[in-house]
Amino acid sequence: MRGSSKRSFLFLQGPASPFFARLADRLGADGHRIVKLNFHAGDWAYWAPRRALAFRGRLEELPGFLDEVYRRFDISDQVLYGDRRPVHKAAVERAAACGVRTHVFEEGYFRPHWVTLEREGVNARSLLPRDPHWYRQTAARLGTPPETVTFHSPFFIMATHDVLYHTAGLVNPLFFPHYVGHGLLPVVVEYAGYCLRLPRVRLWDKRRDAQRIARLIDSGRPYFVLPLQLNSDAQIREHSSFRDMAEVLTHVVESFAAHAPKDALLVIKNHPLDPGLNRYGAQVKRLARRYGCAGRLLYLESGFLEPLLKYARGCVTVNSTSGIQALGLGCPVKTLSRPIYDLPGLTFQGTLADFWTAGERPDAELFTCFRRVVTYATQINGGFYCEKGIALAVPNSARVLTAERSPLEALQ
Repeated sequence: MRGSSKRSFLFLQGPASPFFARLADRLGADGHRIVKLNFHAGDWAYWAPRRALAFRGRLEELPGFLDEVYRRFDISDQVLYGDRRPVHKAAVERAAACGVRTHVFEEGYFRPHWVTLEREGVNARSLLPRDPHWYRQTAARLGTPPETVTFHSPFFIMATHDVLYHTAGLVNPLFFPHYVGHGLLPVVVEYAGYCLRLPRVRLWDKRRDAQRIARLIDSGRPYFVLPLQLNSDAQIREHSSFRDMAEVLTHVVESFAAHAPKDALLVIKNHPLDPGLNRYGAQVKRLARRYGCAGRLLYLESGFLEPLLKYARGCVTVNSTSGIQALGLGCPVKTLSRPIYDLPGLTFQGTLADFWTAGERPDAELFTCFRRVVTYATQINGGFYCEKGIALAVPNSARVLTAERSPLEALQ
């Protein structure tokens, strides 16, 4: 099969949705071989009634198992969602050693109408260049971008898929006894946290925080924004020097207290999908007392980022896509690791201590070039969860997966 125009695709774990199954059906209908490897009962639930292999061993046994699958089915390409999941780390390494191409899906760099698809890795492992000049030159070669097809993907659809996936996982001890997931907490604990936090946010925090944001903007007082990320995010665990967001909070507040203008505020906004188990509000109060900046820290449990970023003096982030949103709004950005958008001319290249007084607005023309190139090279119009999003993403993804060269390779 390697010598023909048809490919042999190995599908590993996908998002908790029907997306991978629908994509595989499309590729199979086009004549490509499809092999599926399940690690979790949720994988089986979303793949059924299609046939699949199952890995029930320990993580250290996975490389040898994959070698046999690659050989037995003459695998040319493997497809996965999230390259830093424990079961995918071994797969990415073994594929590289065996000459198998890896296609990695992830949530979009430009949301909500895009998902990410790159070869070999995403985020900090992306093959995107880090040269601003390359983005300017490459954007000039691209034609007019196609119009983005928009759709609405309600949160409850994603949440329903997640619950169904993990409900199936209740039988893991019987069928996948050695499975190691990518979550930090048992899913039951996370769900309990959501059940307590989300009603409070909707009934109380949402209105209160919207009023706080409006008053802050109207006051004209200078402020900076720190959008929190999830502790479970691979961007924190795998692609930064921080252990968790509590460590990030301490680092940023300490610097802000020592170096930011005394009339400035630091607005700390929680992630909308945080399960509420870390009590960040209490942590912020303790840090304010420790570093002598009481009255200069504002913690928000909810609220929209866009108006906050639009009028902010700057945004500090580890490597969140909120940094891209800030750049698009002309807000100065300081990253605490190396996301794909950490480029001279876009983000502040000095120290965090200097950022509070010397942060510069991003080069709008460079950001336009960056967005245009990254969208062309790595983004798929569509989504993972709602019907319209999946219907868009399946054919758009299939074209990229079956091309001899990736869109990025075609630009280089």
